[in-house]
Amino acid sequence: MAEPATHDARLRPTLRFPDVVGFLIVAVASPRWIATAAAAGPSVFTVWLIALVAFFLPLGFATLELSSRYPREGGLYVWCREAFGDFAGFVAGWMYWASNLTFFPGVLYFAAGNLLFAFGPRGQALSNEPIFYLAFSLIALGGVLALNVLGADLGRRLANLGAWGTWLPVGALVVVAGVAWLRFGPATPFHTADLVPRIDSSGIAFWATIAFAFGGLEAAALFGDEIVDARRTLPLALVAAGVVIVAIYLVGTAAMLVVLPAQEVSEVQGITQAIARACTRVGAPAIIPVAALLLVVSGVASVSAWLAASARLPFVGGMERVLPAAFGRVHPRWGTPFVALLVQGVGSAAFIVWSQAGTGVRGAYDALVGITVIAYFIPFLLMFAALIKLQRAPAGPDVIRAPGGRPVAIAAAVIGSITTAVAMVIALLPPPGEKHPALAVAKVAGGSLALLLVGAVLYARRERSPARSR
Repeated sequence: MAEPATHDARLRPTLRFPDVVGFLIVAVASPRWIATAAAAGPSVFTVWLIALVAFFLPLGFATLELSSRYPREGGLYVWCREAFGDFAGFVAGWMYWASNLTFFPGVLYFAAGNLLFAFGPRGQALSNEPIFYLAFSLIALGGVLALNVLGADLGRRLANLGAWGTWLPVGALVVVAGVAWLRFGPATPFHTADLVPRIDSSGIAFWATIAFAFGGLEAAALFGDEIVDARRTLPLALVAAGVVIVAIYLVGTAAMLVVLPAQEVSEVQGITQAIARACTRVGAPAIIPVAALLLVVSGVASVSAWLAASARLPFVGGMERVLPAAFGRVHPRWGTPFVALLVQGVGSAAFIVWSQAGTGVRGAYDALVGITVIAYFIPFLLMFAALIKLQRAPAGPDVIRAPGGRPVAIAAAVIGSITTAVAMVIALLPPPGEKHPALAVAKVAGGSLALLLVGAVLYARRERSPARSR
């Protein structure tokens, strides 16, 4: 296996502990998943806890150990390559990167839906207008792309701002929900029997999304060489961000159910919808546009954070000739992997337009989420398998092991793999109430397969290249 290229001279270490914590909060804790969770009713708290134990903790253990074994630029691409060879590393890196082509449009659709609340009833008139969602998503994507090409520092500032845009609206929702509870009581009744999850088509449809909502801890490791004192900073940041993320999800979901009956929650506009309802009831309407704008900042910052992180995968691939060498180019003035960023931006724009074809806003959103879940989770199957295999490799003093060592790491990897596989199967199912279920399944399955096939073609091209044969 070829020695990995050294990137230290190309991408400088500038990310410190607060930057990594802010990045992780923005990358993982999305307010849109709070809305998705609340739509399922009180039983979602049980599902949150299952996902916490069966996915979030295994992911945390895997990230801590693998990132301390290989604290280099490239993250899971490097981990899977070290465990299983070049092809496995390529598939993991490619699908992880490709999943963002549909993830970005989904986040931007959510941001667009929340923006409408800043303009009152006139804005809400556009809540089902595909043209508005398309225009906003394309413009916001272009702006984020420009920021990240112009410099990592600009993207980092937006990510830090996005952390505030994530928890301030959730905090505002919690406060007004508490006031509403004291004055009017909860809109959703909370009974012990309601905590039992429903095992039917409508009850399990959102389970894959809940698991996906906890994904993202591994993303900080993609910046390997750019984190100051990565071996010390990354583990501390993972723990700190993890506590905040779990609190945001659990408390935010509870607050939404206090304010809105579960059956009235909108997945695209849910959290701002809840804030608007609560603020109107308690006589604080001025909070509504501020919270809406903060959620827009949170969504756009999340795209910026993931764009910057995932662009490091094709960048490393270009450096090591796994992808065309142009992906490894760094801008001579701004020092950013601009080719990798531009390709990802153009690909995401194409998916924004494609997802809207033949459906409404909700249909496009669901298709984007389904494809993202499947494409994103394929690398996780490889990553958890890598954690198991690498237990045989010697662990130096700097390697951070799971509590309990090898047996716990293997058990966590097995549980994480099972959760990941189940979530991928569920993501293929059409959402309840879908008017064109066959089209919905075809879009999710076809989009996921297309991403995988494009990666296979690129890898085959690389295998046949003259540089590879020498």
